[in-house]
Amino acid sequence: MAADALNDTQAREPTFYLVEDEHHHEAGGSTLLGFWIYLMSDALIFATLFATFGVLSTAYAGGPIPREIFSLPLVALNTAILLVSSITYGFAMIAMQEGRLGGTKLWLIVTGLLGAAFVGIELFEFAELIHEGATPQRSAFLSAFFTLVATHGLHVTFGIIWLVVMLFQLNQRGLHPENQRRLQCLSMFWHFLDVVWIGVFTFVYLLGVLR
Repeated sequence: MAADALNDTQAREPTFYLVEDEHHHEAGGSTLLGFWIYLMSDALIFATLFATFGVLSTAYAGGPIPREIFSLPLVALNTAILLVSSITYGFAMIAMQEGRLGGTKLWLIVTGLLGAAFVGIELFEFAELIHEGATPQRSAFLSAFFTLVATHGLHVTFGIIWLVVMLFQLNQRGLHPENQRRLQCLSMFWHFLDVVWIGVFTFVYLLGVLR
């Protein structure tokens, strides 16, 4: 009887660990699913801002028009910086998958610096526009422009803060599965911002100057 009880206990142990693994994977899947839902809600916010700008994009109120205030070379440079930051984040994810902690941190730092450069150029552009009198109060067009572009800039700023937090967490716990999951979420967020900015560059700046 004792031997039968022991065999019965050993037979049950693998089932216990399998259930534990299932719960572990389900927790990670829930995190990614929840973040996808957040990104969709963020996409709705930007869609609303794009629609608002589309309606107000010609409401100049006698003020400056896009071709008078936009500097396409500067905006193109800023676009290139953000797109390159997306590539460097991709290198960070490759290093993470290969288990290279140092490489992951290095590429995250490069990505953060590129993001900071993007925000810096955007703030410089805003300062120049305000200095020229093209303030948000000047016209509905400028109000919609500043709201859309500044909202994107705030998202990039938040992404940089998130990058810094992840660097601290990587120093503390390394490439722990939870940190890898967080890096995956940040990857989706960062690439999402790139896609939104391509829309801003095309719809706001390029079409605005060509109109």
